[in-house]
Amino acid sequence: MGLKRELGLFQTVAYGVGIILGAGIYALIGQAAGMAGNAVWMSFVIAAFIASFTGLSYAELCSVFSKDAAEYLYVKKAFGNELLSFLTGWSIVLTGVVGAAAVALGFGGYFSAMFGTPIIVVGVSVLILFSLLNFYGIKMSTGINIIFTLIEAGGILLIIALGLGHIGSVNYLESTGTAGIFSAAALIFFAYIGFESIVKMGEETKSPRKILPTALILSIVITTILYILMSLSVVSIMPWEELAKSSAPVADVAARAMGGQAYLMLSVIALFATGNTVLILLIATSRMIYGMTKEHVLPKPFGYVHKTRNTPWVSIFFVMFVSMLFTLIGNIKTVANITNFSVFLVFIMVNLSLIKLRYRKGFKPRFRSPINIGRFPVLAALGIAVSLLMLLQFSTIVVAYGLGILLAGAIVYKLID
Repeated sequence: MGLKRELGLFQTVAYGVGIILGAGIYALIGQAAGMAGNAVWMSFVIAAFIASFTGLSYAELCSVFSKDAAEYLYVKKAFGNELLSFLTGWSIVLTGVVGAAAVALGFGGYFSAMFGTPIIVVGVSVLILFSLLNFYGIKMSTGINIIFTLIEAGGILLIIALGLGHIGSVNYLESTGTAGIFSAAALIFFAYIGFESIVKMGEETKSPRKILPTALILSIVITTILYILMSLSVVSIMPWEELAKSSAPVADVAARAMGGQAYLMLSVIALFATGNTVLILLIATSRMIYGMTKEHVLPKPFGYVHKTRNTPWVSIFFVMFVSMLFTLIGNIKTVANITNFSVFLVFIMVNLSLIKLRYRKGFKPRFRSPINIGRFPVLAALGIAVSLLMLLQFSTIVVAYGLGILLAGAIVYKLID
């Protein structure tokens, strides 16, 4: 039994905007401001460029290959190496799993600030709740995603509006230094993770080779504009030193501008935002596992589709369980950076795949990444360069976790080979 094609351009863009907007801006902007100072907006610009370079590579590749296994398939088609393609797929699966855990902790931070409930308990609970929703069906899941996306976008627009009266009150070039700006960009990139998840909906999207590239590009453009405006607003309203210490930075900014009632309102909106990202990461990761199973690289049970719900139920509950384990780390910054480390490795492979495929006879994409020298895609090369640069920004513990995940993937590959 296969998956149903029920998603159009609007639903797919909402899916992309929803997953990008949700977690990073609400959960990490305070820590990012602490790293970069008032120039945190520059970190968002850097992260946006990084996302755009690789996003355009994704757009071109998904105009040719529109399967749920996405990155795994790109690397396999380009290099024909099963281990390399498996490790790429493994990394993106772990990215989704660890990312869901990180955002669940972000949800827990806002919930705990409101009600005092332990963050990890809340994180585990929200993973269970949204996994059940994911199991229920893609149509209901995307419907809820659209509602949540509108709510979270409303919260961001409110903060931007509140900041208009404070614009010019600080020096937006004042930073903690170049290293701080780039380190913040590496952390902030978590706020852009999600645009690549759009391509994993290929088997549930109508006309995927046409819709997916358009939705991917629109999602990055819309969120980048909102992010830059919001980053300028928050440091205008609240000193970056205070933002760095806040567990609910967006809510604290609203309270500073509007009073105590605004804190509660923005905390609730932040719950919708982070909850939305958890939901979409759970959807995308379970579809990636389903797609890899259809490519015969994961055990057959992961490809089981429920008879009445038409969802890959084994993959859904596997993702839920492993995400719950990662919430036990407890530190959202560490968990988010583990996700980012894996994502940058995957982005390097995706860009390399595009470069290799450009020189292959018969490769005819419906969308072509701009700025080329002959067949050579310049932006893909830049995507590789900046991803390598970002890998140098991570702490030793994050690198150790990331390499450990790759080693575990190699062991799993050998066991199931």
